[in-house]
Amino acid sequence: MLAEAKSRPAGQFNVELAESWTDFTYYIRCITRGVPGSIFPVIYGNGQQIVQAPGFVTILQEMVHEARVIPVDGRPHANPNLRTYMGDPRGHWEGTTLVVETTNFLGMRTGITGNGGGMPTSDAMKLTERFTRVGPDEMQYEITIDDPKTWVRPFKVGFPLTQEPGYQNFEYACHEGNNAMFNSLSAARAKEKAAAEAAKKQ
Repeated sequence: MLAEAKSRPAGQFNVELAESWTDFTYYIRCITRGVPGSIFPVIYGNGQQIVQAPGFVTILQEMVHEARVIPVDGRPHANPNLRTYMGDPRGHWEGTTLVVETTNFLGMRTGITGNGGGMPTSDAMKLTERFTRVGPDEMQYEITIDDPKTWVRPFKVGFPLTQEPGYQNFEYACHEGNNAMFNSLSAARAKEKAAAEAAKKQ
């Protein structure tokens, strides 16, 4: 199914002998999970808050606290030279369905599975999302992933988004009291030091 072979970027979830912080994923580093990685359900932190205002729809994600500000006033996409982790979204209405087309992604930063893992996507990716209210507490979500540098053809993923009465996005203090990066890097240096000392004794 791959259009061309691409190597996984350096970021990984578990790195035994990490050289630096760049060896870890953007999610582990509390930077981003990408668009699909932010809305696909995972083990916790799946809250989404959708706010509509004149000319804009904003989607606030609980985990990593990303906010997607989506113009729905007909303006064109930003210059292709302007690229971000979450891309450049533009929305419009097709009846009661909000359609969001997102381009201008940075390539090889995140994948499309939960938390931005999996096969990394390219700078050519275009996402088309459809949000359709199907009941008082349910919305049907569909996303089409079109990335000709990564997959031979576009494909779709869809699932319901349900509203839990009274739910609010919780604070996601990703780095507060988090020593994981320091511990991982210091442990890697300790292993290297132990290996070097053992080699001297041989």
